[in-house]
Amino acid sequence: MSGIEIGLASLAALLVLIYAGLHVSIALALVSFFGIWALRDNPDHAARILSLAARESISSYLFGVVPLFVLMGLVVSRADIGRDTFDVANRVFHRLRGGLGMATVGANSIFAAITGISIASAAVFAKVAVPEMVRIGYTRRFAAGVVAGSSILGMMIPPSLLLILYGIIAEQSVGRLFIAGIMPGLLLAFAFCVGIYLMARLAPGFTGTPVPQEARKISLLAMIADSSVKLVPIVLLVALVLGGIYGGIFTPTEAGAIGALGAILIAVAKRRMGPRTLWGVTLETGHITAAICFLIIAATMYSRMLALSGLPAFLTQWIIGVDLGIYGFLAFYVLVLILLGTILDSSSIMLITLPLVVPIAAALQIDLIWFGIITVLAVEIGLLTPPLGLSVYVIKGALDDPTISLNDVFIGAAPFALIMLLILILIIAFPPIAIGLL
Repeated sequence: MSGIEIGLASLAALLVLIYAGLHVSIALALVSFFGIWALRDNPDHAARILSLAARESISSYLFGVVPLFVLMGLVVSRADIGRDTFDVANRVFHRLRGGLGMATVGANSIFAAITGISIASAAVFAKVAVPEMVRIGYTRRFAAGVVAGSSILGMMIPPSLLLILYGIIAEQSVGRLFIAGIMPGLLLAFAFCVGIYLMARLAPGFTGTPVPQEARKISLLAMIADSSVKLVPIVLLVALVLGGIYGGIFTPTEAGAIGALGAILIAVAKRRMGPRTLWGVTLETGHITAAICFLIIAATMYSRMLALSGLPAFLTQWIIGVDLGIYGFLAFYVLVLILLGTILDSSSIMLITLPLVVPIAAALQIDLIWFGIITVLAVEIGLLTPPLGLSVYVIKGALDDPTISLNDVFIGAAPFALIMLLILILIIAFPPIAIGLL
């Protein structure tokens, strides 16, 4: 077999193994090992190449950003800061039609800026927002759909673990990716709010009709004081982390350390975290980091195998020869990502596709920062699409309500997946939305 044939066979084998239920990182490592063995006809050579790839993949100083931002996100989640942001956002939006849904989006936007983990947002707001929305008259499927849709903001508004993962795999600046994610993230949050307003106005049968609630009698001064106590620490933490990165004071790794320390201090000051909780969060951070670490090691092995096979160079020349153009290539790429999103989780999709498509994007002279934003947003649509919409499953698992079925959550999330697709098309058509701040 030629190198190209071995590369194509490895792709087919990878998809078969993953679809059969094998863990993605194990499938990547196995396919990489046997692929290099077939290419070099020497298992010892394959083992040496892969051990070198494993060592180099996580020896970078940049990799330290992963456990630090994971720790910060978990501390914020355990400290019940999501409920605080929801309370404040509800005070701002409660008078608007669909206001509680908008409050969920607004709270998720703030929460996303300090966690970077969509799954954390989905779990927190499934417990905080859905019962409250159902209580005042929204339908169960709409309430769950709002949480599912707004939870993906955690992977777009920086800091984002998917942007970090993209930066590591594509060898791009994480700080520049964070800057590029600001405008698309805010635009997406705004589009969600507009969508909620239109749905509440034009499709009340879908959203439900909330019962007007009596405003709790509280003085303006007391309301401002309470909102400040809940929101100011969060705003300061966001300003510290993102301001430090954008101002050139911290590297992303240093900002992660500062942010994790700041989150712990806020949680302790609010008396929501003791030694036992901190130890549990630290252990969970280790588990998540180990899983991510294994994935990155396996993805690096896979990239080495593909490079040796010559498949990325072959596909690059083929696509350039076909003359699809930048937009033709992007349309095909986005379609593939959305289809893969029906069977795989976000990180797995990126680990499989990026080693193949980044060289093609570079050859087409596509800005790889802009390409990263397109990739993350397209992959995030997969979090809401059946049969494997990860955020949907997390919300269903977090809700202690047998009357809300998995199908209800998928139906409720469908309008938000459509809104995401429209924003993605807008970002492709107008690149300055993503790279205008760079």
